[in-house]
Amino acid sequence: MRRMSLAAGAALFAATAIMAAGFATGTFAQGPGQPQAQAAMSDAQGKALGTITLTQFPQGLLVHAELDGLKPGWHAVHIHENGTCTPSFAAAGGHFNPHGGQHGIDAAPTHAGDLPNFWVDESGKGGFETVTVSVTLGEGQASLFKPGGTTFVVHAQPDDYASEPAGNSGDRVACGVVSKS
Repeated sequence: MRRMSLAAGAALFAATAIMAAGFATGTFAQGPGQPQAQAAMSDAQGKALGTITLTQFPQGLLVHAELDGLKPGWHAVHIHENGTCTPSFAAAGGHFNPHGGQHGIDAAPTHAGDLPNFWVDESGKGGFETVTVSVTLGEGQASLFKPGGTTFVVHAQPDDYASEPAGNSGDRVACGVVSKS
């Protein structure tokens, strides 16, 4: 359990430092023509839980989530390889992994779909903001707009950042297809 907390903390600190540096220098300032996308997240019954918003910058992809209606506690969130959530969240497939990396944010290379865990408070509200350089809204193998699309999936438990293939993160409790804004 301690290893997971340290790894999650290190990843969140690194992402925060990257974002702080970008915002401080103005390199993450939203401007005309910044590519954007979103994933409208829903639970298995189709109830809307919020949105994950994506904004492409030269330094990486800013991922911002505001979610409501999840069970309190730590949750894993991953980018998955298929652009469908139906007929079940299993349709989203495995983690988006265009470069054949290993699971875990400490792996080199890692799955492109691996992201830091996030916290949901007692009222069911949670969110996160991170920057990833493993995926893009642009062209190429790491594009979230690859043929067939991609999804975001929230899991019932936190990712342990070690176990293959999905970090022992439990059931899929929310899913949203990535679409252009």
